[in-house]
Amino acid sequence: MTTSSTSGLPKLTYHVWTVWRRNFDVFMKTWHVNFLPSLIEPILYLLAFGFGLGTFVTEIEGISYIQWIAPGLVAITVMYGSFFECTYGSFVRMYYQRTFDAIIATPINVEEVIAGELLWGATRATFNSAIVLAVVAAFGLISSPLFLVMLPVAFFGGLLFAALGMCFTALAPNIDFFNYPTFLLITPMFLISNTFIPLATFPSQLQTIALAVLPLTHVADLSRILVVGKVETLGGLSPEWVLILAVFWIAIVTTVLFILAIYLMKRKLIK
Repeated sequence: MTTSSTSGLPKLTYHVWTVWRRNFDVFMKTWHVNFLPSLIEPILYLLAFGFGLGTFVTEIEGISYIQWIAPGLVAITVMYGSFFECTYGSFVRMYYQRTFDAIIATPINVEEVIAGELLWGATRATFNSAIVLAVVAAFGLISSPLFLVMLPVAFFGGLLFAALGMCFTALAPNIDFFNYPTFLLITPMFLISNTFIPLATFPSQLQTIALAVLPLTHVADLSRILVVGKVETLGGLSPEWVLILAVFWIAIVTTVLFILAIYLMKRKLIK
């Protein structure tokens, strides 16, 4: 087994892409199973919320309700695709399939295994987001020429949620542990992070909390400006500063969580 110290910055080489390629190859063998949920789910949301609930909701920021929630669905897909890939998916590969043990028995070290997992989680988020963007486009809900920029945003946003999920994986004693972050963190973000309900309608204190600690808020803000060309004034910030905050928040927090996730997983795997 190749090991390294549990301190300092991760020591990564091209082997990271070997781990990524392994996960990609497995994914491609069952691509049709992974494709259908990403295709069907946004259609159901748009039909139920957009055309159903949307008939009772007036325009929001000058656009229809279905146009409002479409970018939110893209952002939610980023969160779900990467977070669950690096919690349940990574835990199964680590604990039940013993894939990590098999890889670490080669010249690939623990840090590279985890980094490869994180990059794969971000890639899954990008794949899923591309499918949802196609659905949104098919419904005629894209009104910004910058919508394709959402794909690199999905990758980096996915890397953030992948690292967050991997931190929980490092702390998980068993697979049922993931019920805690799912219901206490992911579900609240799903509901209040500027996805289905404009964050500006909530009290200013909640707006501040969402901007400070909820990553989905920033991904949703970027998604909305890139897909429909709209962004709110939140927490006393102008639209321009909301976007600047989103970019820097994602960049800084992703870097911190990426390093933390590798450190915590090294501590878990190296005995």
